[in-house]
Amino acid sequence: MDTRPEQRLLKLSIAITIVVGVVGIASGLLVNSDAIIFDGMYSLVDVVLTVASLSVSRLVAFEGSRRFQFGYWHLEPMVEAFGGATLALSCLYAAFTAIIGLTSGGNEVSYGLGAIWAGVLCIVGMGMSAYMRGHARRLGSNLLALDARAWLVSGSLSLALLLGFGVAVSMKRSGHEAWVPYIDPAILLCIALAMLAVPMRSTWRAIREVLQVAPGDLDREVKQVMDAVVAEHGFLEYSSHVAKVGRGRFVEILILVPADHQIGPIARVDAIRRDIAARLGADRPQFWLTIEFTGDRSWM
Repeated sequence: MDTRPEQRLLKLSIAITIVVGVVGIASGLLVNSDAIIFDGMYSLVDVVLTVASLSVSRLVAFEGSRRFQFGYWHLEPMVEAFGGATLALSCLYAAFTAIIGLTSGGNEVSYGLGAIWAGVLCIVGMGMSAYMRGHARRLGSNLLALDARAWLVSGSLSLALLLGFGVAVSMKRSGHEAWVPYIDPAILLCIALAMLAVPMRSTWRAIREVLQVAPGDLDREVKQVMDAVVAEHGFLEYSSHVAKVGRGRFVEILILVPADHQIGPIARVDAIRRDIAARLGADRPQFWLTIEFTGDRSWM
């Protein structure tokens, strides 16, 4: 499987994220904004996760090894779960920092300069999210989808900063200076809590794959195909087991054949297997399909 396009996109994301993170932290320190500093720190944490995704992308290109004979698909949801959990913890830490800021009287921020930087970050974050999401769909890549979600969180955070800083500038001009120091920690708290759901969802989805919880859509597809095959060929029944791990799809089907059934030579058996595989779209390298026949119900 060729993952070079995916790797090139992840490298681009890493380069842009490093620039955004470093400049963001420097800008946050310059304008004295905890929210902008968090945005920059979030970006640098995301770099570590993207580097891990890039490493997994390279491994997935290999079919497997003596030790990992089914390939390296299982590493994808593990990275996604770790990445989602890390980003979720970052949001919780930001919320805690914001609460401390609110209870300690807030802080003075150069909101005009902060708004300019937040606007730039918003454009970069939203643009990269859309770009990576499009390629994730085209390539069927969970790793690019994870990166797109991270950019969406970053861009949304910057948008909230831009709006909040605009409100702060307006409050200063309208004579409500006493509330202005609380704007920065209030924005940070709202953003952290609002964005928490994004990495939590991706973490939960990845954990389901790590635990090999049967995906409902794949299970329904297999049952629909096999109900038709059993009826067409006069088989008694079947059992099926499915799992999704990263881009890998694993399907095992056991068909019970009547004792007096004339299933025919091995060529006909293989023809039935090919028919089932075609109906399931199992001609992809990431699709593992096992089909067995038996006349003994104890094997079901």
